[in-house]
Order: sequence, then C-alpha cells, then structure tokens
Amino acid sequence: MASDPEPRAEPAPEPDEPGGPAGLPGRIRRADEQPRLLRAAKIARRMLPGDPELGDALSIAGDQPSHLIARRVAESAAERPSVTRELGLGALQVWQSLSEAQGRGRGDAEVAILFTDLVDFSSWALDAGDEAVLELLREVGRASESAVVTRRGRVVKRLGDGLMAVFTDSAAAVEAAVEACREVGAVEVAGCVPELRAGVHVGRPRRLGGDYLGVDVNIAARVAGAASGGEVLVSGPACAHVDPAAYSFKRRRRFRAKGTPKDLEVFAVEPA
Repeated sequence: MASDPEPRAEPAPEPDEPGGPAGLPGRIRRADEQPRLLRAAKIARRMLPGDPELGDALSIAGDQPSHLIARRVAESAAERPSVTRELGLGALQVWQSLSEAQGRGRGDAEVAILFTDLVDFSSWALDAGDEAVLELLREVGRASESAVVTRRGRVVKRLGDGLMAVFTDSAAAVEAAVEACREVGAVEVAGCVPELRAGVHVGRPRRLGGDYLGVDVNIAARVAGAASGGEVLVSGPACAHVDPAAYSFKRRRRFRAKGTPKDLEVFAVEPA
C-alpha cells in the first residue's frame, strides 16, 4: 500500500505581503508618506497658531522644551517626508504659541538681538576643503565678534557661519551689524570674498542661563534671514531707538516671514 505523500511546506510569506513580518509596518510607513495626507497635514499647520516653520534650523535653535522636542521630532524623520512628523510639529507649534501668549516666552529686560550668517557659504564650502573653510570661519568670526565686543554687546552663541548677540542699546547693535558686514567683506580666503548678512530686532526675550529664548529671538532670526549679502535689516521696533541722522532707512516692502507679526516693518539700513 502506497504511503501518504509528505505534506508540502507552505512558502514563508514575503516581507511585503500582508502576512509577512514587515507587512503592517510597511503599510503604516506607506500611509505616513502618502502625498495627499502629507499635503493636508502641511496645510493644517499653516492654519494653526504659532510658527508654522517650527522644525527648521532657525526655529529650533533654542533650549525651550518645545525646541528640544521639536529638534528630536524633526531629526527622526529628516530623510523622508512624514505625516507623523508634520502632526507632531503642529502640536508643538500650538504649545509654543500658547506658552508665549501666557507670558512664558517674554522676559523682563529689553534687549537688541543681532543675528548674522554668511550668504551661499554652504555651496562654497563643499568644494573649498576643510582647511580653507576653517580659515574663512576664523577670519569671519574675528571680524564679527570684534564688532560686537567693542560696542559692549555679548555673543550669545556661534551658529556655524554666523552668530547671535545681544545688546542693551539698539543703536550699538546696528553699528555692530554694519561694521561686521563691512569687515567681513574685506576678508578673502582661497579666492572667496564672503558676504555677511545681518538682522536686528528689539524685544523682551526670556533669559535662560546664558541663552535667550522666545518669540523675539525668532523674529530677529527671520529678519536676518531675509537680508541679502552685505545687507543689514532692522525691524521697526529697533529702528525707533536709532539716530535717524546717522543712517538712511529704506523700508523693505512686502516683507513676509513665517513666525513674524503681519504688521512688522523692516528697513534696510546704511550709514548716512
């Protein structure tokens, strides 16, 4: 009598099949990257209160709890678009806005905040090599920091190819910005003549240790980011403290930057 045939083993499901070990995680990931859902999440963030750019390098440079968590969220999905990332940053955006509305984003002392950075530095650095890059950064740092220190400003932190500084006097901050742009423009390394841009805003940021945090810091950074190479942009509140006989002011029309008041006026400033 013939023996029964051996039962055939069923092939193991492929990783991407519904029953496979990666099936559910794979479907979740595909949904998380679904273009229509991603567009909807980004549109929703623009409608929420707070800074819809929370998550970029400028908006999460501080040490507020919302900044620290946002930095982790942004880094966790930095290599791919993600609905989860947008929703997480949206929740943090609202949290930061509510904290600032309740006064936790404001300090007691008014200070002038200066941000600087180099224009098109990253593209040049890719081909220049480490030695040239370090030499350029040293020269730019010397010129920028000297302009700050000689006017009794304080460098709060260095930001790669730029810095953040604070002053008790807005006029001193503007003078430092103008001088820093001029002195950096006289630097030359490996055929590169760097262009520094700067922005000044005055407000009452919250001080935490040696750092300053809050909405006014974000505004100053956005003002600086809107400047062209060699240009100093100054917000309306900062201009109000500067001698109009010492500088010429040209209003930057149609200034728009995420996370700044819609009625914020910004001026390009040059020595008179």
